[in-house]
Amino acid sequence: MSHRNINNRRVYPAAAVALALGAAASLPAQASVWSDTSLGYRYGTSFHEPYIPDKIAKNIYSLTHVSGYAYGTNFFNVDLLDSDSKDPAANTPEGAQEAYVVYRNVLDLGKLGHDIKFAGVRGVGITFGFDWNTKNDAGYASKKRMLLLGPTLMFDVPGYAKASVVVLHESNASVSFPPYQGCSCRKTYDVHAGIIADWGIPLGKSFDYEGYLNVIAPKGKDESGRNTGAEINWDSQVMWDLSSAWAGPPKMFRLGIEYQFWKNKFGVTATGNPYYGYVPGTLASTPMVRIEYHF
Repeated sequence: MSHRNINNRRVYPAAAVALALGAAASLPAQASVWSDTSLGYRYGTSFHEPYIPDKIAKNIYSLTHVSGYAYGTNFFNVDLLDSDSKDPAANTPEGAQEAYVVYRNVLDLGKLGHDIKFAGVRGVGITFGFDWNTKNDAGYASKKRMLLLGPTLMFDVPGYAKASVVVLHESNASVSFPPYQGCSCRKTYDVHAGIIADWGIPLGKSFDYEGYLNVIAPKGKDESGRNTGAEINWDSQVMWDLSSAWAGPPKMFRLGIEYQFWKNKFGVTATGNPYYGYVPGTLASTPMVRIEYHF
């Protein structure tokens, strides 16, 4: 994420804050029938980034809002990721910073009078949303913009689980790669498909198993003219309700262990590259600790 150094302090730009507040404000709050907002922190030491061979430690701070309204559900999340020096920022020995914003809206067809149920499925919907990121690293310097749309199955399980087949339209700034190097150009990829899923399953009274899976098809040529690969991002966690230890409000404080498997981030694969040859850092297996405060 872009920042300015003022007496060695990092200052997040107002644009990122305005984006987060604007997205949160866009949620249909007046029609909300339930909501949950949380602040989170997680930490791991085995992250990887394409083109970087070393393991990277990251502190990740998050704001998450989930709500239900008359016709479906909203999900909004912003992560602020702070890397160590193995993932350096541009023009400074400090680690890079990134902001990653996700918004999803699921329109439940059953709540529009088109109730569809069959074995193992409690309902059908339509998911739409976007991803937005910016990062100030010295290499790729991603500025991803992605829109998605597709049908969703909502499964009949304790808690919730749903999966969608979506069409994706994605672009990224490519200032570090020929022929885009040194310009403010934006690479638009081929329209491509993906499968996205997420879940939250209770494990007794005090534990929950939660996570998401994104399987993204290749999206044509990348910035250097080589074929992109299928992207797989599986992230899940087991969370313990700390509040249950002192009979506090349910799930106000939660502590857990998280694991992320990420292959071919942004579609970048390890095989030969016309400009860089073998690409390291395209596979990450990252355990993390996670804590959340819900309000």
